[in-house]
Amino acid sequence: MVSRHAAFYSPLIVTIAGGFLHEQGLEATYSVLAPGQRSHELIRENAVDVVQSAVSSNWGPLERGESPLPVHFAQINQRDGFFLTGRSPEPDFEWKNLEGKTLLADHGVQPMAMLRYASSRNGVDWTRLRVIDAGKPEQMIAAFRAGAGDYVHLQGPGPHTLERDGIGPIVAAVGQAMPPVAFSSLCASREFLQTDTCRAFVRAFAKAKHWVLQAPPEAIAAKQASFFPGVETAVLAAAVRSYQALECWEGGIEIPRDLYEQALNVFEHTGQIPRRYPYDAVCAPPPA
Repeated sequence: MVSRHAAFYSPLIVTIAGGFLHEQGLEATYSVLAPGQRSHELIRENAVDVVQSAVSSNWGPLERGESPLPVHFAQINQRDGFFLTGRSPEPDFEWKNLEGKTLLADHGVQPMAMLRYASSRNGVDWTRLRVIDAGKPEQMIAAFRAGAGDYVHLQGPGPHTLERDGIGPIVAAVGQAMPPVAFSSLCASREFLQTDTCRAFVRAFAKAKHWVLQAPPEAIAAKQASFFPGVETAVLAAAVRSYQALECWEGGIEIPRDLYEQALNVFEHTGQIPRRYPYDAVCAPPPA
């Protein structure tokens, strides 16, 4: 199960769509977390084996003393995967341009924390932005198409579709405006990590992630096209190309400690955590 569905998560989607899981003798169902569902509860109830989430998803439950919690064992992305789309080309875009403007921003906890952190690092006075919650990404896109906002904050392929349709160009990538970070990861129960099924899954994911690092964007888009109905393959390829250029999928599959610490830095900066949580309480190495 995934917490979000976007081209940003191509390494995981291609694990299934590219046949890498099948090569290991496994099949999988794929679904998106529904409103009200909580990944750690689904894992605890054995309703789901693996969830695409983020290390930050454990911090609130840790603070509340919930147990057991899933463990994050593999990294998908080492950079933020959101883009800013504007109304007109800004080849010399500066983040200060956002001041005094209206921004349709994704109000998910982590996307908002990263956006505020990147803005601060680039000299933006957040109080000078008019930040709008237009709802889910689909609603944000519809609102921007209808003329709301000066900028919109989305994952690919949403911004690439808007650009293709002439609604507005991508003017900035949040991931480029801040350091690498433990952004999205895979989590499971500690018990599942000990199974042969998990070891086979890890082999498949590692191969898929390596493939999307170097394969042509068009080939990657073609493999996962069925997961994006209604999105032109060329647009999907453009999103993949953007993520390759940003180096979102660089590195191995283990979650680096320094990137975990950077995630803590982001949430600490935005005042969303009362303390720093130990790496070993949240993460574990992928099973060999």
